[in-house]
Amino acid sequence: MEPTRSRVRLRSPGQLRCPWCEGDEIYTAYHDKEWGKPLKNNQKLFELLTLEGAQAGLSWITILKRREGYREAFDGFDAEKIARYTEKDVKRLMANARIIRNRRKITSTIENARLYLEIMEAGQSFSKWLWNFVDGTPIVNHWRTMKEVPVTTELAERISKELKQKGFSFVGPTIIYSYMQSAGLVNDHLISCFRHPDNMGG
Repeated sequence: MEPTRSRVRLRSPGQLRCPWCEGDEIYTAYHDKEWGKPLKNNQKLFELLTLEGAQAGLSWITILKRREGYREAFDGFDAEKIARYTEKDVKRLMANARIIRNRRKITSTIENARLYLEIMEAGQSFSKWLWNFVDGTPIVNHWRTMKEVPVTTELAERISKELKQKGFSFVGPTIIYSYMQSAGLVNDHLISCFRHPDNMGG
């Protein structure tokens, strides 16, 4: 998330957006259609976790602009295929300018795919495992300004700790809170935003 601007952009007369998505069509579309919307598809959740990890040290818009490149490079985020990647695949990915060519992030994605599959093969879907942290219901906050929105929370720290204990990497508390926001486990749209549940009748 990019809490950097104070001005809120009009979507249409009477409708406001969170300020962080202002100024880029890709960002705006992501804010309007995806950010904060509950995501429960296992493969999509794995994709998002991978992209959030790729964001480490970078801006989210940098990753969004490469998302299609990531989908092509990583076989549509098919974890079973990724888990079988070899050093040859790592070299292929390191040569792909459409993704972030960071070896640690690439090898992390491969190992995380294997660990994700272990959760799935244990008899519980990754989605259910994750959503159990919020009892299956999004946490809806009522922030008035971007300054109020936290960069992490105790719950994000707990999820991060459990993922790390399972062996996942690039899943620090800040990354995980961003992940929770993106996947809709927590809704951090400002109360002035047309996407806040209070403004959508939900």
